[in-house]
Amino acid sequence: MRMFAEFLARPSILWALLLVNGAGTLYGFYWYEGQLAQTPVIFLPFVPDSPTASLFFTGVLAAFLLRKNIGLLEAFAAVTLIKYGVWAVVINLGQDILGGQVGWQNYMLIASHFGMALQAVLFLPYYRIKPWHLVVVGIWTVHNDIIDYVYGMHPWVSPVLEPYIDHIGYFTFWLGMAAIAIVYFYNVRHRKYRLDLP
Repeated sequence: MRMFAEFLARPSILWALLLVNGAGTLYGFYWYEGQLAQTPVIFLPFVPDSPTASLFFTGVLAAFLLRKNIGLLEAFAAVTLIKYGVWAVVINLGQDILGGQVGWQNYMLIASHFGMALQAVLFLPYYRIKPWHLVVVGIWTVHNDIIDYVYGMHPWVSPVLEPYIDHIGYFTFWLGMAAIAIVYFYNVRHRKYRLDLP
């Protein structure tokens, strides 16, 4: 496992991931174009969840290439990548199970968002996250959930999922708590798992 983690930290791999995440971030914001056009300005930072998560991670990768750690940015990236990566996989699979229209874009979203969550976990040994970082991220994620599911700014979902939007909101909240717990357990509490950037 250590050898694989060290492989991930090679500059060539970091550059490749930076380009992939950068392109994915731009495409993600484009994906939200229609919803953002209808979103009140005050809510704009809280609507494009997945591209914002990948934007955080793109910043983390850029810092890694400079051999620097930015703990707060790493906390935002790790938690949001896990949360919204898993969220998109579950939502798209749920759409399929409930008989909604599913096409290649849904499978693309499942694959790309699974990759988002996976890379957040694989880079856990390199983060330098402190407890207060997770407190800040926790406040952000709960606030984001309130904006999404109390004020109705959540990402658009298939019509077959709309009747379950309250359940989706409940699931999303606890998914955020689970993401924080994973990052806390494997990076903050058990520092023996940490590796230094080569």
